[in-house]
Amino acid sequence: MRCPQCSTTDDRVVDSRTVDDGTSIRRRRECLGCARRFTTYERLEEVPFGVVKRSGRKELFDRSKVVAGVRSAAKNRPVSEAAMQALAGEVDEAVRLEGSEVTTSQVGMAVLERLRALDPVASVRFASVYKGFSGLDDFRREVGQLSEVSRPGEVGGLGAVGELTKETAPK
Repeated sequence: MRCPQCSTTDDRVVDSRTVDDGTSIRRRRECLGCARRFTTYERLEEVPFGVVKRSGRKELFDRSKVVAGVRSAAKNRPVSEAAMQALAGEVDEAVRLEGSEVTTSQVGMAVLERLRALDPVASVRFASVYKGFSGLDDFRREVGQLSEVSRPGEVGGLGAVGELTKETAPK
């Protein structure tokens, strides 16, 4: 590794530890030429894979777009940035297993599935944009699906809120 101070390639590793849930290695190094310490990170070089948009256009998968969508859906909700990043990482891993090219539908469903477990309200918000809700019936259907998935009183589930929504929803 080349020293950022003196450009010498001789160094020694002072400390190594895993970071980002074991997906990277952080190394503290010391230059043998000028004794300056610096940090390097090692990450697995991932082969980029494509996403086929609804229009048929193809583009590279971008994890930051997943985070942005989740951040928008979880605005003013108790969802941490770390949880959003972790969700995006899980989606990235899941869709990579599908092959070298996935559809936006596959990405959206992977996000929705994980967001339901993280925050049901944020998942309904995400679904409203992702699925293009056009009316109240679409929201009722999505909340109904959430109610079927989560049992009343279960941590992270809708519980009484889902029941209240069904009772008080205009018919």
